[in-house]
Amino acid sequence: MHCAVDLDNKANNRVVNLDGGFDRAVERNEVVELFAHHPGVTVPIEKIAYVLEQAEARHLAFVTYADFAHGTDTAPGLALSFDDTFVDAWFALRPLLQEHHARITLFVSHYDGLGPEQRDKLQQLAADGHDIEAHSVRHLRAPDYVEEHGLAAYLRDELDPSIDRLRADGYEVSAFAYPFGARTGELDDAIARRVPVLRSVSFSYELVDSPCPR
Repeated sequence: MHCAVDLDNKANNRVVNLDGGFDRAVERNEVVELFAHHPGVTVPIEKIAYVLEQAEARHLAFVTYADFAHGTDTAPGLALSFDDTFVDAWFALRPLLQEHHARITLFVSHYDGLGPEQRDKLQQLAADGHDIEAHSVRHLRAPDYVEEHGLAAYLRDELDPSIDRLRADGYEVSAFAYPFGARTGELDDAIARRVPVLRSVSFSYELVDSPCPR
């Protein structure tokens, strides 16, 4: 189980917090895990650029979730990921990512709803060395779905198709990111039989319990 910290504006994670995380990664030989959603909308491009610049300045390796799954020794490093369906905005980051020789992970939901051009852009991003991973079919809260329909239904309706459709298009798929970070131990155990790496999120919001294991 991995936990990432939100870069989006709503999380209010300031530059000083990011710098502290990067410095700790160097000191402790760790990997900083950060995620966002829609570049230029939920997170400024300038903030993404700053993250890449500071990681590169500290000689942090750019780590994907496939690297975690394969046991690649990449610490100290930065694992930067983006979630959901914002393929056009992710693709627009290509020059910035190439400038910093960065590799990122893209957790894709609603894959069946992507058009041919977006699927082609995902293929190009994968060819650049970026990691395409599963994020469920409809981006529903997994524990709520399980409570209403049962664990087997969630695996059948949301998890397995998300993995299978990506694999059918040539992606390895070795990780799954929980929508909203919402998870339970029961879900962890079941999904870990299908992919070796799970990602939740560490919320920094006040009065909100983090779904990540303590």
